[in-house]
This record gives sequence, C-alpha cells and structure tokens, in this order.
Amino acid sequence: MLSDNKSIRPIRLFFRQKTVGLLCLCVVATGLWYGFTPAHKPARRPNVLFILTDDQGYGDLQLHGNRYLETPNIDLIGREGARFNRFYVSPLCAPSRASFLTGRYHLRTGVVSVSNGLEVMKASEVTLAELLQRYGYRTGCFGKWHNGEHLPNHPNGQGFEEFVGFCAGHWSNYFDTELDHNGKPLKTKGYISDVLTDRAIEFIRKNRDQPFFCYVPFNTPHSPHQVADRYFNPYKAKGLSDELASVYGMVQNMDENIGRLLGTLAELGIDEETIVVFSTDNGPNGNRFNAGMKGIKGSVDEGGVRVPFFVRWPGKIRPQLIRPIAAHIDLVPTLTDLLALPAPKTAHYDGISLADQLLGRPVKTAANRVIFTHVAQLARELSAVPAAIRSERFRWVKTARETALYDMQADSLQTTNIAHRYPDTLRAFEELYTRWFSTVSAATNPGSRPTPIGEGRRQQVLPAHEAQFTGQVRFNEGHGWAHDWLTNWQTPTDSIWWEVTSRHTKRYAVGIQYTCPPDQTGSVVRISTTTSTRQATLAKAYDPPTMPSPDRVPRKEAYEKPWAVMPVGIITIGPGEQRLMLTAPKVAGKRVADVKGIVLSEIVP
Repeated sequence: MLSDNKSIRPIRLFFRQKTVGLLCLCVVATGLWYGFTPAHKPARRPNVLFILTDDQGYGDLQLHGNRYLETPNIDLIGREGARFNRFYVSPLCAPSRASFLTGRYHLRTGVVSVSNGLEVMKASEVTLAELLQRYGYRTGCFGKWHNGEHLPNHPNGQGFEEFVGFCAGHWSNYFDTELDHNGKPLKTKGYISDVLTDRAIEFIRKNRDQPFFCYVPFNTPHSPHQVADRYFNPYKAKGLSDELASVYGMVQNMDENIGRLLGTLAELGIDEETIVVFSTDNGPNGNRFNAGMKGIKGSVDEGGVRVPFFVRWPGKIRPQLIRPIAAHIDLVPTLTDLLALPAPKTAHYDGISLADQLLGRPVKTAANRVIFTHVAQLARELSAVPAAIRSERFRWVKTARETALYDMQADSLQTTNIAHRYPDTLRAFEELYTRWFSTVSAATNPGSRPTPIGEGRRQQVLPAHEAQFTGQVRFNEGHGWAHDWLTNWQTPTDSIWWEVTSRHTKRYAVGIQYTCPPDQTGSVVRISTTTSTRQATLAKAYDPPTMPSPDRVPRKEAYEKPWAVMPVGIITIGPGEQRLMLTAPKVAGKRVADVKGIVLSEIVP
C-alpha cells in the first residue's frame, strides 16, 4: 500500500523506466509493438480504468482552485492527460451513471431518478462492460452501481463478471460494512473506499496479462458524512465546518486510493497500456467552493452539471486542455474509437467520439452542438422540467418558475438573464428541447416499474423503497431513498405492494422484514398474489433502536437499523406481471409493524 502521496510519482517513474527497457528488449527480440504486429498475433488492446466519484463537484479539486484541498493524484491524471474545460453530466447520480455506461441520454435507458425503481436501467441497454466483454476484456465493478439491484439489472447482468459494492443510491455505514459480492453478502473490515480500492487492485493484478475494464465508482463524498479522524481533523484545524471537513476528508482519502490504483499500474508496468478516465457524477452535494458557478447537485444550472473529466493514456494522449463542450454520453463512443472496436449494430449513441481531439488529429468542428439536461424527482409522472440546454455560447434554463437564457462566454456565472434580448434564440431552444424530450422519454414510463424476480438468485429481497402504498402508510425518513422503510401502517384498509414480473412460475417461501414493539403484537399479516394468499400472526416483538452511526453531521438519509424476518408461508409467483400485496386484516394495536422489505426464497424441487 502506498500511504505517502508524494512517493507515488517517483515510484511510477521508476517502474515506467523499467517497463520501457523491458519493452525495448521485447521489440528487438520479437518485433512486437502496439500497432505493428505479425498477422497471426494481434496487438493487445489497452486496458481501461474508469474512476467515477459521487457528489464531488468541479471545485472539489486543488487543480480547479480549491485552496483547502490537496488532491495530487487526481490532479496528476489531469496534468498528464487531457482535461476537458466544459464537461457535463446529469444533475443526479443514477442518470449520469447510465449515460456514462451507455453513451445515451438517461431517459432513453429507462433511468429517471434515484430511487423507487426510477433508477433502474433497462436490461436491453448495451453497457460499456458488455461491449468490451465481446472483445475479450475482463470486467469488474467496485463501488456504487445505482442502476438496478435485481438481475438482470444488477451489474452481473449488465456485463460485469466481478462486482463488489452496493446497488442502491447511497450506503448507510462506511466502516466495517457489509457489501454485495456477485449477489452474495460480503462482510468487510475497514473504510469503504479503502476496501473497494483493495478489491479493484486485486482485480487489476489478477488480469494484468489480458485486457481489462476496471470500473471504480466510489461512493464518497456522498453523505452520510463519515470519515476517519486523520482525514477530518486537518480540515477542522483550517477552521472549516464539520460538513466541509468531512467532505474534504473523504475527497482526500479517495485521492490517496486513486494514487494506490495509479501506483499499481506503474508497479505492474501497464500504466502505458491503460487508459485512465476520471470524472464525477454531478455537482457538489452542498454549498461550497465550486468556482463561482450557479447551482449545486440537483440543479440544471452550470454548477449542478459541470464536472471534471480527465483522460490519460501515456504516449498516446498528450497533456492538453480541451475547450469545446462535451458530456457523459461521449465516453462510450470515445472509448470505442480509442480501442478500435466496432460499435454494436443496435447501438444508437447520443454522444460523439472525442478521440480525434484526444489524439491530436484534425477535428470536425461541431459549432452547433448542444447538450440536453433533464432532472426528475421521485414521482410517478414524468415532467419535462426542470430542463436545460448548453451550447458553446448559451445556457437555456427552464423551471416551473421561469425560462432564462445566459451568455456563458460573457457571463460564465449566470448573473444576468438575457432572455428578453434574444427572443428568437429562446424560441429555438424551447422547440429543440420539446422535440428532444418527446423522443428520449417515449419509451420510459415511470408509473410502471415491475421488479424482476427469479432471475438467477435463489433468495431476493424486495426493499421498501421499491414499494407503493395507500392509506396512512408512509416512508419513515420521507423521501423513500435507499435504506428507508415503511411506517404508520394502521388499518385493514392500508396496503403495501410491489409490482413484480417473472418469466417463469416459481414457488417461494416468503417472509417480512419487520420491527414491532411488544405492545403492538397480535396483528394478522396477509401476503397475496394473483394465485396465492398466505397469512400469519405477528406474535414476536422486535424493536431495537437504530444503530450507532459515526456521522460528523446529522444525515438526511434513514439511519441503519436491525430487522427481524417473520415467515408467512409459501406463495406462487408468475409468469408475467403481477402485484405482491401486503395487508393486515386484523390490527391488534395502534399500528401493525414497520416494514423494511419482503424476503423471497425460491423453493427448488
């Protein structure tokens, strides 16, 4: 492990020198070189290491003028490679991730928002991992997925043969936590970013002799604000708030881990054979230094969507600053070109290849290029706003309150709305956006989100945040983000249900993840499907407090809590779409129970 950031560059250079000498010997002995190989043995394609961080804004880098942060390793990627000056993503996590992985606007992929099933990417989408697998790449994902947790939407169903991390929008605990390893629980020891980096390094070492795609989507500095004292205390000593000290401490830890990844490439002598991409998924998750831009995470203004984007490929991509606008939808077509891969015949990319710019080849100007932005909250009806269009010169913004136009070349901080000066431009952007939104949202229905079951996992949990409900039932935290649960279940007319879909008819032992205080036991709980109904009496009390959490500031998300499982019986589900309904024909006390989810365990004949 490389714990001293300053030692990483010398180590990299030492191994690079050794590697160059070794490669020269190989050239003399065999005549092999990238781009010049005997016909019977094609050159090995370069590896891809894609590092994506969570809620890290444009201003959360020393390279971008942050006077508190030290990010030498991330900055090194930018300094040794190409830095994009105006690079754009979506305002929220899951939409950006879907676009990065498919080269398509998120609404085309089925991704609308961040929870309640609205974060799920269609299984029919061809991801970068699936594309690279076709050409012999080993594929691994280590971190936050956030594009579906049930097969075939799980990373293992979308092209990643190795997955360690979590599939939801955030994680409750960053220390000694339990993660998902290829669909099975994995107890870990240590800080989550360190654990994920360890696993990514293990994957790189294992696959050093063949092309690999290593995707490392870190989940920091997303809340909850948890970080060790050795990262937190130095920023408190600078006079920063607990929140800022936590965020910057998480970024520093992440930078060190990125240094470990770069050091591993150098140690193995494969850094010159590896394309390293670094970016983030949206603007900062709070009001802090962001180069003066308007907007933060969730906003369609510049500060909510402009992020770092660095591409390093030693010997192929020279250090440079690229000024034309670009976006997350460009990553897949760009890598397809850089790796000399044919694009899938079924692929319709919204992005363009940036390979010519990166490699210094003549570039066809795209003066009329525009980038579209849409953001949706957790709702079953899809609204066209908030919305934005970014061109080289203008940012057009439309919200429920106003329509605005900004000249980003003269007014990069969006201080003056000039819509009244350019009525024709305003009208043209409005028409352009209307056509775009109609096209990309045509196949996306946020009201129908059936959860696939029975696809390669013997046990499956239908979490509360994927449920719908009526009556007095509500989410405990309120938003229905990941790890939230359902509470206030009071009457026989209240109902909770999950829309599910199955290709086959299967039998399951079903249980309810619940908590219930001693004075509320005795309710009868019923689970029903189209063909089955089972019920049981909730006889055993279980009501532990939420678990202690080392948060530096109070969190917005639900706290972690232990849950008991009450067996209900055996039900039959499938085929096709149907509703799995939870009701209480008898309520013994004031409330039935709090519900975290439904556990389905397939009964194998």
